Amino acid sequence: MTDPKISRNVFGEPLVPCSFKPLTGFFRDGCCKTGAEDVGTHVVCVVMTAAFLTFSKQRGNDLGTPRPELHFPGLKPGDQWCLCALRWQEALEAGVAPPVVLESTHQAVLQIISLDDLRRYACAVQDDD
Repeated sequence: MTDPKISRNVFGEPLVPCSFKPLTGFFRDGCCKTGAEDVGTHVVCVVMTAAFLTFSKQRGNDLGTPRPELHFPGLKPGDQWCLCALRWQEALEAGVAPPVVLESTHQAVLQIISLDDLRRYACAVQDDD
């Protein structure tokens, strides 16, 4: 029997942290956990690419610029980050979806994006140096 309090990844296993440097997650705990207050569903652990950062900025979400007042360092290619599921889906349709760390992606994403689509962009867990 599984513990309902433990967040699970797309494989139904315990969720592996996405990133502590930069600190990510809707709850800023390093994990792509979600809850009722997370209206953006920040559940996809991705590895940022230059193409995606440009795409996101063009869509009005500049993830590359530091925002010290929000304790946001700005992201660069190679950074791991918990991304909104719908933004990843939009990037997929535009041909610029960033790689996904499946072990660190919350199972809630499967209500929005198919596991097959996520697997096509799968990459290995990166060390948080």
